[in-house]
Amino acid sequence: MDKATDEALSPLVEAEEDGLLRKAIRHFRTASRLRRCALFHSLFHVAEESRILDLGGANGAYVAALLTGTAAQPANVYIADIDHEAVHSAATRFGYTPVFLEESGDLPFPDHYFDVVLCSSVLEHVTIPKRDVWRERSGSTFSGLARAHQRQFAKELSRVAVGYFVQVPSRWFPIETHTWLPFVGYLPRSLQCRVIEISNRVWIKETIPDFYLPTASDLLEYFPTAELRRERVFGVTKSLIAVKRPSSYGLAPRTVSPTGDR
Repeated sequence: MDKATDEALSPLVEAEEDGLLRKAIRHFRTASRLRRCALFHSLFHVAEESRILDLGGANGAYVAALLTGTAAQPANVYIADIDHEAVHSAATRFGYTPVFLEESGDLPFPDHYFDVVLCSSVLEHVTIPKRDVWRERSGSTFSGLARAHQRQFAKELSRVAVGYFVQVPSRWFPIETHTWLPFVGYLPRSLQCRVIEISNRVWIKETIPDFYLPTASDLLEYFPTAELRRERVFGVTKSLIAVKRPSSYGLAPRTVSPTGDR
């Protein structure tokens, strides 16, 4: 693959913004993404014939940066998302194969079609229809529906994958990643929705309460054959990553020390 756009345009590196808080967040998020990128490259060697699916890959910019320096061929990189405009952009800009998805349904591929499926900060948003996220305030109802949908999503992802790299933010990290607010992930859903309603009016980060952050136990239930990796910051788990490394189909796993994975 050709070199991606320069660092200033890479989605692995947050754009420069004014304000000390924004600068601190930029530095923190960039460091985390670069560590995650390094982990991916330590786990997988991508060959020319490798077929790669970025599930929830939006406009393709993230996977383009991730695959910089590998032998991946654009036609073998598939971008799947419910945002059809973003998927079209990925095809136009990078030459990737577009896959237009709806909010529910099976992936249109046979079993084990992809050497690796990448899914970064997407699974936690597989919950309930977007039109219902503000109305559903019951934590038990929301979590029950979310876990059922995430379980089905993971089953379908695993079906089409030989290997996968599935990352989600940690529920227990003090700064909740979608709001940039402390301890929001710890709150009951009704209060969480209320806090987001208020913060959207006054805070630097807007979001919607469509996320259910799976725990380590949830991930291991969803992906029973996975190896669980933990991305830590100052000893605190920031992200959970379910990894399955293929031994064939064009991607060769490399030896990685298991120290600190669990």
